[in-house]
Amino acid sequence: MKNKNYKIVMCGCSESGYDLIRELIEYGFKFEYFVTITEDKAKELNVSGYFDFSELANKYNIPIYYAEKYSLKSVSDYNFFCSNKFDLLVQGGWQRLFPIEILNSIRIGAIGVHGSSEFLPKGRGRSPINWSLIEGKQRFIMHYFIIKPGVDDGDVFHFEMFDINAWDTCKTLYYKNVIVTKKVLINHIPKLLKNEYTSYTQEGDPSYYSKRTPDDGKINWQNTVFEIYNFVRGITKPYPGAFSFVNNFKILIWKVQPFDTRIFYMNKTQGEVLEVFFNGDFIVNCNSGLLLITEYECEVAINKGFILI
Repeated sequence: MKNKNYKIVMCGCSESGYDLIRELIEYGFKFEYFVTITEDKAKELNVSGYFDFSELANKYNIPIYYAEKYSLKSVSDYNFFCSNKFDLLVQGGWQRLFPIEILNSIRIGAIGVHGSSEFLPKGRGRSPINWSLIEGKQRFIMHYFIIKPGVDDGDVFHFEMFDINAWDTCKTLYYKNVIVTKKVLINHIPKLLKNEYTSYTQEGDPSYYSKRTPDDGKINWQNTVFEIYNFVRGITKPYPGAFSFVNNFKILIWKVQPFDTRIFYMNKTQGEVLEVFFNGDFIVNCNSGLLLITEYECEVAINKGFILI
């Protein structure tokens, strides 16, 4: 056990967070409690990428506390944290700010993890992985800090950087996040518990990414083929996905690729289906190129000549 004399609590409910916490447990860290939310509450609040931690908890005999409110702003939630007197909080994917009362109840504090294509304070806020892909960024910087009540404004004790390459999606960037964060926390949790770490204050004018909702996933077929590619890969599974409409039916689009910028079709509309192949893959006319769509869901068969709107 790596933290024999210290009490660590995990707050989380996401798929990528699950992978991270599982890795930390297998390495030897003991968690005193899991704090999470129920699947019903996740559906009610439209929590993207929700994952049930109960199987992992049962495997390692870790008790679960189901938060009364996802915001943790309830008397029951406050009393739970105060009564347990945790030393450190580790996140397993928690899409809400922690109230100051909860943070103050934890002896050392809560570890914040936030990524951006720029160094903090640039790129604070919601959905940074999705936004970075949509914006066509080529790097991602993971920042690790002790959480303050504000938005991603804590003092940074470490950062790591990884590529955003042409094939990445939000899912593969979460894989990279888990790999990097696992290594950082394995190295830094013991230092944090013993107060043997240094940190620096964020400097400069902050910028913030806005919250994304499922309705933000509608594709604009006037955009370039590369902009649409970035858009789709930025909000694919486990997120609600990109979508369009064909003959009043909604089509969810999960996987695409830029197909060609030299093959040209005369007198075709942007968003028009140009070719449909035997396996259901189809090509759409876009601004400055053709887009190949290879994974999608729709209640009607896609045919040549359909216009996606």
